[in-house]
Amino acid sequence: MSGNLVADTVAAETLGTALRRGGYSEDAVYRLLGDDAYSSERGDTPTDERRLPQTPAATLVRLFFLQLGVTTEEAEAALGRSGVDALEATGLAEIGDQVIPRARLLPIGKLLLASDGFSRDVDDPADYVATYTPTARVLDSLTPRPRVERALDVGTGSGIHALLAAQHAGRVIATDVNPRALAYTTLNAALNGIHNVKCRQGSLFEPVEGETFGLITCNAPYVISPETRWVYRDSEFSEDEVSERVLLSAAEHLADDGYAAMLVSWIALDEKAPDERVIGWTEASGCNSWILSTMNSDPLTHAAEWNSHLVGEALGDALDEWARYFDELGVELVSEGAVILHKRSGGGHSSRVDELDEEDLDDAGDQILRAFEARARLEELPSDKALLEERIGVASSLRLERELEPAGGRAVDVEGSVDLADGTKHAVDASADVQEVIASLDSRLRLSEVVDTTADRLGFDDEEIEALREEAVEVTRELLELGALRFRGD
Repeated sequence: MSGNLVADTVAAETLGTALRRGGYSEDAVYRLLGDDAYSSERGDTPTDERRLPQTPAATLVRLFFLQLGVTTEEAEAALGRSGVDALEATGLAEIGDQVIPRARLLPIGKLLLASDGFSRDVDDPADYVATYTPTARVLDSLTPRPRVERALDVGTGSGIHALLAAQHAGRVIATDVNPRALAYTTLNAALNGIHNVKCRQGSLFEPVEGETFGLITCNAPYVISPETRWVYRDSEFSEDEVSERVLLSAAEHLADDGYAAMLVSWIALDEKAPDERVIGWTEASGCNSWILSTMNSDPLTHAAEWNSHLVGEALGDALDEWARYFDELGVELVSEGAVILHKRSGGGHSSRVDELDEEDLDDAGDQILRAFEARARLEELPSDKALLEERIGVASSLRLERELEPAGGRAVDVEGSVDLADGTKHAVDASADVQEVIASLDSRLRLSEVVDTTADRLGFDDEEIEALREEAVEVTRELLELGALRFRGD
């Protein structure tokens, strides 16, 4: 991981071509190392290495995925001489009788991503650049991806979010205070033949003062702690100020109809109001927002999570230091999650808060776009009851769940829900009768027509029909706000 990176874009493009020609891909990694390959840690390397055959493709996995040295002869057989020369020219490896990797290079979807690779915990340098981490995956999955003219990735790190944005943006600006991160971003753009990403050094939004963008992403160093050890993790701001600054600055730099997706953290001085601070930020932003909380922890649990790399006395000292810090602030709860903003050209804004299980999360970008479009339309309706006169269709895969209990020798519905099978995988409580309405939705029909047809089929009287309408409106509105349903014509 030591050594100097060289932002030789010509060499990086040559290396990227050689890697693809050699078959270095996600499929190859999974085929050779199994389904848990990407969750492996440094300690798993000896086991993983033993799974690999003596083939050129396995040489690439050994060298770039596991960060193990190979002979120069093996490297040339897998990459060609020009690929090996490109490795040396970029500083990504040291070449002699053996090729010794100085970085880790992962296939992420269709992209290749170089970074400092496996963490050495406390031995990581201050300018350490992380790979495609679990938090990077969460932000990737939650980023809406409309076609935009200009996009911005703040605190770009290895550049992964800038590279992803480059596929649906005319131009992308990537900022970071860490020169090493910008060197990786430059190399990674070239590795992937991407030419519309430009890097600017500086803290957060300082390099783009006065500019606006159709999409902003940010996985900033949001961890709330008393430390300033690592650029990628710790900010120099106190409490949760870096998250507040990122959120409000993103709103200022959004063009009309623009979206921002960012990972943030916030504190609560009263555990009964865990999201009060972040809701206040979003209301001050002037944008429609969706707050997706992924973790709520007491201060000690939060401290233990972010110091899990320590043991013994070092861990005890760190926990003491972090506990004192949170005690002085009066913190009862620390939360982490994502905030999505949408700047409406017509003005007006609202906030929505949901919990999110990041382990179950799939690609939710399209769902999030639908959710904000539906919320804008809902705000135009004179009342919730007016929803009955709208034509609404199903926009994503839904699963109807029912819990049955025995009663008098037969099964009786006790409770049920409509679950999103993809994306954020949220669930909305719904009776069996309303599940029938949702299953019968047809964008050619008004919601009232679907409700009446369902009620007629079930033999409902007037009172039961009215109750069905009320619940159907409530559940339909919730599913619209989640992006699971859409208005006709959206």
